[in-house]
Amino acid sequence: MLDIHKLPKQPSVAISFWNVGSLLYYSSALFMLESFFYWSKFKEAYVNEAILLSLFWLGSVLFAFSHIFMVVMDGWSRYQNYKRIKDYLFVHGFTPKIARLYKGSKCQRTAFLVAARELGMQDEVLRYYRRLGIKWYHFVPHFMIKDPFFLFKKYFWSRTFLEKRYEPKFNYRQLRPEISL
Repeated sequence: MLDIHKLPKQPSVAISFWNVGSLLYYSSALFMLESFFYWSKFKEAYVNEAILLSLFWLGSVLFAFSHIFMVVMDGWSRYQNYKRIKDYLFVHGFTPKIARLYKGSKCQRTAFLVAARELGMQDEVLRYYRRLGIKWYHFVPHFMIKDPFFLFKKYFWSRTFLEKRYEPKFNYRQLRPEISL
């Protein structure tokens, strides 16, 4: 177990939630803007009775609008991963075995890195991911490349959007002893 005297100052839950999913939340805002743009194009095509163009823009609206919810659900799942990872790292320390489980996507790595940073282990995790050849710009999850039919697989839906709620075993803000001067 990690020495509580070496535990860095812990951010609030809101800050941790933001840090884990900020990339996803920015994406959600972009999908909202995209949906609004496509909706205006759809209305324009519909008023002009351009059937094929209307169908194209309606499909675009539905695609972008549905992604808003998918991104929010992905953010929720990554936050559940973060809480689980943080508990594991606190009790067992950094191990490549657990880091390997979360190397698959940028969002999962971010959840792992945020948990590690909050426990003072970020450098170890970054070194490990660098050794694996993972760069900061590797956004596309590995499973999407390996399995082009991932959308039809249960593991994709359960691991990406439907992670079960995880209740942390420790309150890290209360664990850290107050340092007196």
